[in-house]
Amino acid sequence: MDSDGTQEARGTHANPVPRPAGPPEIPAMPPRPPQAPPAPPLPDGSAFLAWLRAPRPEAAPGVWRFGHRPRPAEEPDVTPTRQLISGALIAFLVGWLIWSLLQNGYLGNWWWVPFDLIVPDAWRGADSDLGETGTFLVYRGYELLVALAIMVGVARLGRWGEVWRRFVTARFRRPENQAGPTAPQDDPAQWNELRAAGAVDAAERLAADARSGLMRDVDHARIQRAWQGVRTGRHSLATFSTAVLKDGAAACLHPSGYRDLPARLARHDLLTGQVRLGTAVDDVRNPYTYRGAGLALGPDLLGTSLVAVGPAGSGKTGAVVRPVAESLCLHALAGRAAVVVVGGAGAGLGPADAYDVVVRIGNQESEYDLDLYGGTGDPDEAAAVLAEGLVGDLADPHPGSDTRRSTTVLAQLLGPFRAVHGRFPSVPELRQLLDGAPGPFAALRRGLQESGQESLLRELDARERQMGQPGDVGGVLADRVALLDRPAFAGFFDTSGQSRPFTLKALDHPVRVRIDLPERGHADASRLLARLVLAQFTASVAVREDRSLFACLVLDDATGVVTPEAVRGIQRLRSGNAGVVLTLRTLDDVARPLRGPLLGATGCRMALAGLTPWDGQDFAEVWGKEWTEARDVTDRQIIAETPAGKALHAVRRVITGKAPTARAVTVRQVERERWSASELAHAVPAGHAVLSLTTVQGEHAPPLLVNLRG
Repeated sequence: MDSDGTQEARGTHANPVPRPAGPPEIPAMPPRPPQAPPAPPLPDGSAFLAWLRAPRPEAAPGVWRFGHRPRPAEEPDVTPTRQLISGALIAFLVGWLIWSLLQNGYLGNWWWVPFDLIVPDAWRGADSDLGETGTFLVYRGYELLVALAIMVGVARLGRWGEVWRRFVTARFRRPENQAGPTAPQDDPAQWNELRAAGAVDAAERLAADARSGLMRDVDHARIQRAWQGVRTGRHSLATFSTAVLKDGAAACLHPSGYRDLPARLARHDLLTGQVRLGTAVDDVRNPYTYRGAGLALGPDLLGTSLVAVGPAGSGKTGAVVRPVAESLCLHALAGRAAVVVVGGAGAGLGPADAYDVVVRIGNQESEYDLDLYGGTGDPDEAAAVLAEGLVGDLADPHPGSDTRRSTTVLAQLLGPFRAVHGRFPSVPELRQLLDGAPGPFAALRRGLQESGQESLLRELDARERQMGQPGDVGGVLADRVALLDRPAFAGFFDTSGQSRPFTLKALDHPVRVRIDLPERGHADASRLLARLVLAQFTASVAVREDRSLFACLVLDDATGVVTPEAVRGIQRLRSGNAGVVLTLRTLDDVARPLRGPLLGATGCRMALAGLTPWDGQDFAEVWGKEWTEARDVTDRQIIAETPAGKALHAVRRVITGKAPTARAVTVRQVERERWSASELAHAVPAGHAVLSLTTVQGEHAPPLLVNLRG
């Protein structure tokens, strides 16, 4: 399934690189040699086969399914251990006492009445037809039946069966991560789906590689993705079989040639697509089915987008962003996803070797550049995306407001410039045009006149008339562009073809991208670029041809990024099989009118430890209320009426130090917040978070208290 996959963004060619089974070569991705040989395989591939055959039962949204043991939806009425043991022992003593009293005649001989009614007279007495031994056995047999009846009664009374199940049977139960023998027709290591389709030789080759230890989880996921392409008709069965017979577990490689990441910090299960974040705490506020279960995220949840809010040091990057980015990079190697990770330089978003493209803005050693115009050739589309990045945070955050005026101003300049020069303006050129410099305007006008572009001349005339008028946004745009027209960015955002610009149009392919923002010394420029990347992402995924590939933007620190248009874009991502992951130190970094729409647009919401009560109030409102059972306990003092009763109460008061009381319990249904603002601010321990989940199918998980270190 290899072909000439050497065409990159600028149309140059390089050394051939292996192509994935699905989409064509990734634009703007450097050819890499195949990775170094992996660690020596196990003699029999037992570790991989154990992983592949482990049980993964269906579970509630967010439950780590690998080796999961489902629990009932409602908590059973479990007797405390001390009470259970003491009850069983007391029941045994009671049974022993009853038997002793019967044997010694303290309770009379009434229990022999059934014996006298049932047993014939010929079997009793010294002259019994059964003889002395037979008569002895008859009498002792009846006593044994009575003893067994007493034992059954006290066993049920003392719950001996529960004692046996809890303390004996549980010790010999099969561990949850061990499955029983798998039938050949159900063994995933046999690739029976390929056999049924006629690719028997390919299935045999893959099964042999799995047994010998040559296959890993990424290989299995990648080949499964290629097989899906065969089932949907994108590839032929013959081409797939040829590639598998030739390369085995290394077939259908990612264009980078890599079969795994340099290192993994989180626990991943590529069979279900999940990455484990922590453990749901065994707390009464968590539903019983989640308590003690692992909590994980996958494309089915990230497709509804995630926003995580917590102060610095609460674990947003290390416990959320890094595992999610690592998981999406593994999915990209398997041909399932495209991921763009954006954060400050040195933020700990993974090593450079874990990505295909690393854009280090402001670092002159960066191999890649960033295209300000999103790789489009349409001036209107480029103007809309660029306006959102430049001044999207200045738009009125009320419904109906947008950046139309800024888009119009930019379109009036980008269209004429591209018509004359065949490209969009560089940052210095765009700044001069927005400032209304006479030289560039005159040169642009001459070029349009010489080429006879009358319609574009009218656009340029309209821009000249608007300059200097009250309400003109050209000056604001020029000030924002000036943030990028700095010496530190002199070699970046080039439009002349001298650099290797990365564009988010590449999200049609399983690419792994990391963009490092220059937060130190250029905080305003970093926020501008983050808005621009988010705008380009939402615009690009909406027009993808192959939406079977999950696309995700992971934005570490979304301060100043959430705009009205960004919220509308996030709402549209679910239908395009895409999502975003945003982190914030506080919701105060989002305009007040946009906080509710942001939390409403994202299906997964996380409040980490250390949240302020003001932020907690926003989460409490979006999570709503639930009906719960409230118990009101009232102690009422008992007034004695008789002298004997008063004397008894006096003695009791002397002994206990308290007046005799009667307790009254009132049970009622009340509606209360699932998590109040005070609880979110003060009751979430360090290293924990409260997380609610929604799948792309619409299933919900209520707010869960999660230990991110578990």
